[in-house]
Amino acid sequence: MAKTVAEINEKIRKGQAVVVTAEEMIDIVAEEGVRKAAKSVDVVTTGTFGPMCSSGAFLNFGHTKPRMKMSKVWLNDVPAYGGLAAVDCYIGVTEVAEGDPLNRSHPGEFRYGGGHVIEDLVAGKDVLLRAEGYGTDCYPRRELETWIKLEDCNQAFLCNPRNAYQNYNVAVNLSKDRDIYTYLGVLKRNLGSASFCSAGQLSPLLNDPYYRTIGIGTRIFIGGAQGYIFWQGTQHAPGVARNEHGVPTGGAGTIATVGDLKAMDPRYVVGASFYGYGCTLSLGIGIPIPVLDVDMARFTAVRDEDIVAPIVDYSRGYPYFEGGPLGHVSYAELKSGKITVQGKEVPTTPISSYVRAREIAENLKEQIKKGEFLLTEPLERLPAPESGLQFKMLKERPLRRAKEVL
Repeated sequence: MAKTVAEINEKIRKGQAVVVTAEEMIDIVAEEGVRKAAKSVDVVTTGTFGPMCSSGAFLNFGHTKPRMKMSKVWLNDVPAYGGLAAVDCYIGVTEVAEGDPLNRSHPGEFRYGGGHVIEDLVAGKDVLLRAEGYGTDCYPRRELETWIKLEDCNQAFLCNPRNAYQNYNVAVNLSKDRDIYTYLGVLKRNLGSASFCSAGQLSPLLNDPYYRTIGIGTRIFIGGAQGYIFWQGTQHAPGVARNEHGVPTGGAGTIATVGDLKAMDPRYVVGASFYGYGCTLSLGIGIPIPVLDVDMARFTAVRDEDIVAPIVDYSRGYPYFEGGPLGHVSYAELKSGKITVQGKEVPTTPISSYVRAREIAENLKEQIKKGEFLLTEPLERLPAPESGLQFKMLKERPLRRAKEVL
């Protein structure tokens, strides 16, 4: 018999809900079968922790005396976007501190960026705020330099355009003469390494491959706090080819997320740097999945060996090159520490933390069991494969002459 989210929430309130992690659900389905599992289990918790570059935070500092329209803003020398109201800004996690190296021919160490600023704020540290304004009658002040803490802000919240990718590339480097520096880490020359970034069987969208329970309004664990999905993420591409388990065989769905920065935990909000590439934020996200019926029980029992990812050579026109991927490999193989590519054994390197993903799923499980975290039914589903939504490349057009534009 099918269940509803309302029925499951009532069981959570009464302390009667059966809540397990996605890892535990695998064993339950193997031992009891999918029908018994669907009947006995109410909620499956998921988790992922890794770099999520399309993230950032909105901050409101409060008004100065005299008032100021902050048109340019820096936080610990990292530029933030001030083209909002007078004392609001948005800081993106990949923005780098002024003075950090950007020479691609000689990749360097990026010491500090927007993700580090956000981590420092969550950790309660002082952050240097510098601002400039052009001066108006109602906002006459032109300069500001002061220290702030997260608690000083009126509002501070993560607002992330793209998180928790549903599957992704396995990155390799076929070039013979040089290592290359990417957002998936250093890729060693001549198939010297293979990098991947997903929690696999614990990853949220891989446990609800058709977005039946994950959508707009879904309450989630984000950075140690409770937050929400507010839209499909950028580059959401549900039409990717899928295997017999419904799992996309490449990067597919994404979610846009929001959460209160003031309630977050620095353990799950960590600034990161990639040598020769830049800065980002490693973020923890967990999503509870209600087991509404047999199909959801089956989906939430997905195993690493059922999930395959494309192997992509990042040395030749990443990642959209003629000929497609070099092959596909399962997450079970990736987590074994080595895969075979073009007949060569290649060591694998995860840039996400499965240990911390498991920790997030366990944390979320305990919150639900204690009645501290209730489920929400989506107000609207994310676009599913039948929507026809596809990822598009930028269409570049030749520029007209200036006088024709004017």
